[in-house]
Amino acid sequence: MAPSIKPGYASTQIGLHWLIAALVVFQLVFGESIVAATEAAEEGGTLSAADAVLASAHYWVGISILMLVAVRLAMRLRLGAPALLEPNPILALLAKLTHWAFYALLVIVPVTGLLTVYVNPEIGEIHQLAKPVFIALIGLHAAAALFHQFVLRDGTLMRMLVPTKR
Repeated sequence: MAPSIKPGYASTQIGLHWLIAALVVFQLVFGESIVAATEAAEEGGTLSAADAVLASAHYWVGISILMLVAVRLAMRLRLGAPALLEPNPILALLAKLTHWAFYALLVIVPVTGLLTVYVNPEIGEIHQLAKPVFIALIGLHAAAALFHQFVLRDGTLMRMLVPTKR
């Protein structure tokens, strides 16, 4: 079944968006604990209880993000996404590229994290490069949403807050 063009998102799609966003913010804020855990293991040092809990949480939250993104992508393929309201073709292309960059990062980052743990610790350097990229994309995404809401007043932001009635 081909995805349809619709006016807004389903409540499940909206819920997944915000849940994944919250989990990514958690990873960005508390992700350094996994670095502390790795360094303590390599150097034979001790790890604080807080860092141990947060390092474990980082691992499991990363796996959760990967699974939730798989569900979100499957839903996007099945249910589709609303058409962009951006009249400028260059900005519309930038919006599409930004969204697909998010999807790529949401898959690549957890996979490189797992590869770091189970295959080669050197991959952790690639994994860590994602943090500033995520922060930049989040800033761009939030700025665009606020621009659409308060300058263009085109309802773009509301589509990710209020589900489409089916």
